[in-house]
Amino acid sequence: MRALMVGRFQPFHKGHLGSVKHILEEFDDVIIAIGSAQHSHTVDNPFTGGERHLMISRAMVAEGITDYFLVPVPDINQYGLWVAHVQVLVPPFETIFSNNPLTLRLFSERGYDARPLPLYDRKRFSGKSIRKMMVKDGEWEPLVPQQVAKTIEELDGINRMKDLCTPVPGEEPVV
Repeated sequence: MRALMVGRFQPFHKGHLGSVKHILEEFDDVIIAIGSAQHSHTVDNPFTGGERHLMISRAMVAEGITDYFLVPVPDINQYGLWVAHVQVLVPPFETIFSNNPLTLRLFSERGYDARPLPLYDRKRFSGKSIRKMMVKDGEWEPLVPQQVAKTIEELDGINRMKDLCTPVPGEEPVV
């Protein structure tokens, strides 16, 4: 049996890794759908689809996880067609995991077993809070797999985040 896990992974953190491991306790393999794959270089989506793919694949290799597929999934902004859009991009699956209520509803309405992911210390393991820590020079590295931190460093991701959050003169800071 195969499951689908949908997320933006901005960045992929230890909570995401815990979710992958949780799914693999019940399923033979997991498809990790990198959502909003076309977005990058914004405060909410600082990393490209390819950069997120690299972060996740490096983290999986380091953990010895081999039973996964990584598939970038761009948005189409038409909810009625989104499930069909995902179905054409990914291998067949029986169950979908997400913590986005709309995603769960859309797949449930199409007959899929749609389940929320267990939350692993959500206050710490949140992409938004990790991005804020990056900008404010906080201790974000322990919250992501080591290979993800290494990739962000290689990409000069901290400076990218700081540049993205630099306000236009006369405006309030973004983060």
